[in-house]
Parts: sequence; structure tokens; C-alpha cells
Amino acid sequence: MNEKLSIIREEALAAVKAASSTAELNDIRVRVLGKKGELTAILRSMGSLAPEDRPKVGQMVNEARAEIESAVEARTAALAAQERDARLKAEALDVTIPGKKRPLGKLHPLTQTYYEMRDIFVGMGFTVAEGPEVEYDKYNFTMLNIPKDHPARDMQDTFYVNDDIVLRTHTSPVQVRTMLSQKPPIRIISPGRVYRSDDVDATHSPIFNQIEGLVIDKGVTMADLRGVLDVFAKELYGEHTKTRLRPSYFPFTEPSAEVDLSCMACGGKGCRICKGSGWIEILGSGMVNPKVLEMCGIDPEVYSGFAFGIGIDRVCNAKFGISDIRLLYENDLRFLSQF
Repeated sequence: MNEKLSIIREEALAAVKAASSTAELNDIRVRVLGKKGELTAILRSMGSLAPEDRPKVGQMVNEARAEIESAVEARTAALAAQERDARLKAEALDVTIPGKKRPLGKLHPLTQTYYEMRDIFVGMGFTVAEGPEVEYDKYNFTMLNIPKDHPARDMQDTFYVNDDIVLRTHTSPVQVRTMLSQKPPIRIISPGRVYRSDDVDATHSPIFNQIEGLVIDKGVTMADLRGVLDVFAKELYGEHTKTRLRPSYFPFTEPSAEVDLSCMACGGKGCRICKGSGWIEILGSGMVNPKVLEMCGIDPEVYSGFAFGIGIDRVCNAKFGISDIRLLYENDLRFLSQF
């Protein structure tokens, strides 16, 4: 028994000394000192010894256990320090290494265009008003002089949620909500996404963006509308830009006009972009229909006003020379990184 204990002790101490990691030391601890370890096995076999030999053997086992535990603890502390030093060395940060340049995001061309348009109108005294994209038919059509049986509803292919709720086809409902909640004078722009059931191609999308403007006050005339749009065009495209109004029809304005700008690419000489005409249609406008004012609780005998609607996508494409509206929505970084 003495010889067996001596062998276990010497082998354990040698293994502890030779251990190169704390994991190896743990294995040694379990193999020698654990519940099923070599020293524990000797203690369990003491029943076969003579009663007078048991105390001596128990003392020898305890001494061997204490010596091995002490060696394991000392070696564990040394190896843990070595492992910590190695880990810290491996994780050290070399502050002299040049940093990695992270690519920065940029504003989407539509957002850039909207911000520029918004700032122009805000500079003329307009405020920004917003409203829901899922809208009541009442605000999207009826109160804009487009009742249920009105043929003008055929001019816009609408996404219906149900008979009374639609995805707004323009931001004009924001104008209606503003007139219902605010007394004149009113001078607002209402930007946002709008929805129409169009087939997707280079010039059409079921989702696009608009800015609509509304001015209501005493003595507002068509000349005021022309002046505002002329200032807007020159601020956006340059002092050389000219505007042209053509008679048109919209149920919520009377009279109504389409507004053309002299082509930004050729300066009005005629090119591929303007199809040789020298002009590009940019927006619809007109004087607010008296019926709309009445439905919104504004006396048309006292107040008058004008409204206009501009497609942000169309302005963006004209400004940057983009030929396909789909490029604005495909999130292709090769395209977006140019702006």
C-alpha cells in the first residue's frame, strides 16, 4: 500500500509539473483526487486492511492528497498567468495600424430633391403639412369635387381598401384636412407617397412621391400662382428657366393649367429629353374650385386660392438626367452611389 501510494504521488506530481495548460491540470485533479480518482479508490479499499494499519494509511493518503492539491493550485496559478499574458498579447491593439475606412451612406436622390424643393417653398413662406397614406374616400375624392359617380374618378386608377377607404392617389386630402381645421390665410405644401394602379415601366410606378401646394387668402389670383411657380422653377433649375401655362382640367381647380418648364438639357432648343419641343411638363395647377372651398367651410365670396401638384420623381429625373423611374426604387448601390 505504501509503495502504491508513493507511485501515485510521484506520478501525479510529475504530471502536474509537466502540465502545459489549466485544462490538463483539471484532468489530473479529476484522475487523482476526484470521487472516482486513484486516492479515493485507496481510501475505499482500506476496509481490507488490518484495523491497526488503517490510521497510518489514512494519514499517508491525506498527506499525499494535500501535497498534490498544493502542487495543482500552484501550477494552476502559474499557467493561468501565462495564459492571460498570451491572451492579452494576442488581443493587443496596435494603434499605429491605419484604420479601415467605412463607407458612408448618402441621401437618396429622391430625398435630396425633396429637401431642395421643400426649402424653396419654405423660403417663400409655406409650411409643411402631412397626413395619412391610407385615406378616407371622402377626403381623397368627394370633398375635392369628385363624388362617387363623377367621371374624373376614371382619371386615377385607385387602390381600394374597401368602399370608403383608399390608398391616397394624391396628397390633396392633406389640403382638405388643413382647410377643415385651419382658417385662412393658409399657405402649405403637403409632401408624401401616393399610390395608383399603374403598370411599372420607365415612366410609371404604382408608388411615387408628390408635393402639393395650397394658398388660401383674400385676393389670391392666377398671377400669384404663376409668380410662385416661376420663382420655384428658377430656384430649382436656374435663372434661365422659363415657365409656360397651358389650359387643362382638374375637378378641384377652376380654371386649371398644366405647367411646362423650358427643357433643362437643351435650354428650350429641342432635344431627346423634351422630344424636340423644348418644354417639359412638370406639374398641374389651378385656382381652387369654389365648391371645394364651400365643402371645407370657407366662403368663396371672401377667399380665393390656388393649388398645385408636383411629382418629386419627375423633378428628380429631370434634375439628374435619370431616364428610368425604376432606378429610384431598385436600391442598386452602383446607381445610388453616384448621388
